[in-house]
Amino acid sequence: MAPRKRSRHGLGFLCCFGANDLPEINLRDNHPLQYMEFSSPIPNTEELNVRFAELVDELDLTDKNREAVFALPPEKKWQIYCSKKKEQEDPNKLATSWPDYYIDRINSMAAMQSLYAFDEEETEMRNQVVEDLKTALRTQPMRFVTRFIELDGLTCLLNFLRSMDHATCESRIHTSLIGCIKALMNNSQGRAHVLAQPEAISTIAQSLRTENSKTKVAVLEILGAVCLVPGGHKKVLQAMLHYQVYAAERTRFQTLLNELDRSLGRYRDEVNLKTAIMSFINAVLNAGAGEDNLEFRLHLRYEFLMLGIQPVIDKLRQHENAILDKHLDFFEMVRNEDDLELARRFDMVHIDTKSASQMFELIHKKLKYTEAYPCLLSVLHHCLQMPYKRNGGYFQQWQLLDRILQQIVLQDERGMDPDMAPLENFNVKNIVNMLINENEVKQWRDQAEKFRKEHTELVSRLERKERECETKTLEKEEMMRTLNKMKDKLARESQELRQARGQVAELVAQLNEISTGPVSSLPPPGGPLALSSLMTTNDLPPPPPPLPFASCPPPPPPPLPPGGPPTPPGAPPCFSMGLPLPPDPFPSRDTPLRKKHVPQPSHPLKSFNWVKLNEERVPGTVWNEIDDMQVFRILDLEDFEKMFSAYQRHQKELGSTEDIYLASRKVKELSVIDGRRAQNCIILLSKLKLSNEEIRQAILKMDEQEDLAKDMLEQLLKFIPEKSDIDLLEEHKHEIERMARADRFLYEMSRIDHYQQRLQALFFKKKFQERLAEAKPKVEAILLASRELTRSKHLKQMLEVILAIGNFMNKGQRGGAYGFRVASLNKIADTKSSIDRNISLLHYLIMILEKHFPDILNMPSELQHLPEAAKVNLAELEKEVGNLKRGLRAVEELEYQKRQVREPNDKFVPVMSDFITVSSFSFSELEDQLNEARDKFSKALTHFGEQESKMQPDEFFGIFDTFLQAFLEARQDLETMRKRKEEEERRARMEAMLKEQRERERWQRQRKVLAGSALEEGGEFDDLVSALRSGEVFDKDLNKFKRSRKRSGSQALEVTRERAINRLNY
Repeated sequence: MAPRKRSRHGLGFLCCFGANDLPEINLRDNHPLQYMEFSSPIPNTEELNVRFAELVDELDLTDKNREAVFALPPEKKWQIYCSKKKEQEDPNKLATSWPDYYIDRINSMAAMQSLYAFDEEETEMRNQVVEDLKTALRTQPMRFVTRFIELDGLTCLLNFLRSMDHATCESRIHTSLIGCIKALMNNSQGRAHVLAQPEAISTIAQSLRTENSKTKVAVLEILGAVCLVPGGHKKVLQAMLHYQVYAAERTRFQTLLNELDRSLGRYRDEVNLKTAIMSFINAVLNAGAGEDNLEFRLHLRYEFLMLGIQPVIDKLRQHENAILDKHLDFFEMVRNEDDLELARRFDMVHIDTKSASQMFELIHKKLKYTEAYPCLLSVLHHCLQMPYKRNGGYFQQWQLLDRILQQIVLQDERGMDPDMAPLENFNVKNIVNMLINENEVKQWRDQAEKFRKEHTELVSRLERKERECETKTLEKEEMMRTLNKMKDKLARESQELRQARGQVAELVAQLNEISTGPVSSLPPPGGPLALSSLMTTNDLPPPPPPLPFASCPPPPPPPLPPGGPPTPPGAPPCFSMGLPLPPDPFPSRDTPLRKKHVPQPSHPLKSFNWVKLNEERVPGTVWNEIDDMQVFRILDLEDFEKMFSAYQRHQKELGSTEDIYLASRKVKELSVIDGRRAQNCIILLSKLKLSNEEIRQAILKMDEQEDLAKDMLEQLLKFIPEKSDIDLLEEHKHEIERMARADRFLYEMSRIDHYQQRLQALFFKKKFQERLAEAKPKVEAILLASRELTRSKHLKQMLEVILAIGNFMNKGQRGGAYGFRVASLNKIADTKSSIDRNISLLHYLIMILEKHFPDILNMPSELQHLPEAAKVNLAELEKEVGNLKRGLRAVEELEYQKRQVREPNDKFVPVMSDFITVSSFSFSELEDQLNEARDKFSKALTHFGEQESKMQPDEFFGIFDTFLQAFLEARQDLETMRKRKEEEERRARMEAMLKEQRERERWQRQRKVLAGSALEEGGEFDDLVSALRSGEVFDKDLNKFKRSRKRSGSQALEVTRERAINRLNY
């Protein structure tokens, strides 16, 4: 029989209202309506409805409630509207209309509860704050609730609940906090926010661990109502599991059964608590999955029955309370109906679930002639073998069996458990599908293993082909780029050659004219002499080589042939007798340095620890263009003196690899090389997964198919056969079949002509592009960083301001500076203020820039390549470039191979010839960039007055990079200080306002705004809690059961049932 599905239309949020009944709205005023005085006359009906609609929109009412309030008479609408507006405009409620106020107060209460012992009056004031928040969440417009949610007000309440001490836990504050959460859930937005919090319901459930019965009632009402909300039932079950761990209980519902059976001695409180517990139990059993899942209801109810709920229910009848009896009746009614449904499946009227023998007989009868009967016997057989001794610690094994059976019964088609699954990753459907046909599964596994191996092999081949294709593509692209560059270079050189030939022709013509001219036209002694007309351009000496970087002036070129005249005027430099010397990096100027008139401070100041630049080094540098005198007209020197005054103002082991190898080596294997080396070689060959012949062919073909990765080639270089190894192997070459794997590999590799040189050349070829790609960004970083430093206008302006500040602070020999060493930039932060030790000279410099030179603050965007340049070590970079250059020039092996008779598969010569041709051009570009970077770096040093020989790029750029980092951190510090100051001022203003308001409100605390209170305090969640408390939410099911019982009569149940149906009171 299909499981019974019980429809419950009454589980919605308006279930407490009848089908046609509108909610009753009472304005609980102490005075009749006609005695109320309106602040302004009632407007016309249209305007009144518009205003009243705006007010109702803010209250987030349901459709039925909206219809009800709009049906009120105009006088009542105007009364509600005026009362609400008067409350919103009341200046005494200005601070308490902010959620910030309540959140700050509750956070303070949570922090101070364990530090201070409060008297009764202070405790009452703290409770009043929470009560006011509860009232505000109910009565304030929706914008208050929205703002409260945005400010993480719920998190504030939950944190307070988690951190409460014992005294607070037992006080009224605890109850009021639960009331605040209930008030927040009284509208759709707040309810969705609470349910969206992962730990909100679990934290609320923790509050059950208190002796305050009112708090327990409030918690149980929330949990019961959440069960009726879509998606809330499983959250409540999860919360009860959390409470089981939190309270160290044996089961999740143990506390509820204890409270249900305990007597408080206070009839009213006891009845309220027991009613709340029974309404929660009914909601858990019949909501969520319990609506249409008989197995789930039986499973969950059995948990309560095992805890002894039935005797407790019999005991609760003695209270003779109508509402409590209503919940008890519903519990027993649903239980009897479910028991009857289960009995019908076995063609029975009743099943005694307390009798193991009766339940076994039913199962035995049901499965006796089915294919499942052997499985039942197997289960019983293995149960006989399970541990059963008392106090033997075997309880968990039987518990595991119980939980597995629970999952088999409860899991749906998707493998989901409506209860919280006690076993993770236990999907009954998947396991059953796996057991359908074990042989088929085994065949699938074998086939899958075969496919997996084929897939692995295909992936390996595909990766090799991809590497080969990628390498070929990169080589082709590089060759095309090189070819295009060579074409461009050839075109330029051809043009230059034509121009040079024209110039030579003109010079030869001039020489011929001079040589055939009259003697009187000869220059005077010491002047230039005419060259002989027989001398041709081929007789001229070659031009001198280019100047190396950072070296001394070049030596003069070789002299002209004896008797040759000097170069005529207008000849190109290559014909001169010597090259001109490079310009002096610090040329002397005739113009004297301008005299500085630095203002003197009124009292001694702290010193700025800079390194002063010598005056003779200033000309030709950036310091010669800086005028710090104009900065003094902008600076507030008096404030500077106060800030930086010199007077302080206080504020198990395994054996070696060789042993393993020797122990595992076959007795008949021949090995003549070192055991450890042989073992490492075998490990390498196992990683290569290639035969010796495949490795040999790959080396001969220069690894065209990319079988040898770069890291494998690097390891192969470590296993090049040595001469001693080759001699020993040659002696035993007639026993090659007996050789060990490593010996045979070394022997076969030694048969390759120039094996070591080939391997080194192949490794260099594979690593060349990678090494080139690593060197290029370093060279570009130095080049770009040098350009940025010399071209930055904002940096120049900032140095001007720093120079002015330093000259104002320093006296004597340290003052009157025209410049300073760049290393002094990082000493600015070392000078601290006399007023506030947290303020340094760097902070003050940024304040000056923000006030007078805001554009300078964008300086870091102009110096983007400094961090990369600061990491470059020029010596290591030059060494790497030199290694690349030597590698390209090592063509001896190529020349040797060209002279040898090559094997058919030997492609060393064509591959390396093409590689050297293409790579040489790429390397020349890198070399040109490096020379340009050296030149730019040298100019940058000169620009800032630094000596070239005493500073490397990493040090020079590192100074500026460190300064920029400190500059940005100081800006962040200032921003943090400003925000902290603004926050302190805001809090001070709010505290002052609240203090003043607290005095005014002390006498008004007990007064409540009566007009419109019922309208504002009513809400969906309150309706749901009220219906659950009174049992109205289960009325339809009770009526349905009553009718079905009347129809079935006496034949439905036997007299021996645990509780006869006629015992129920309707």
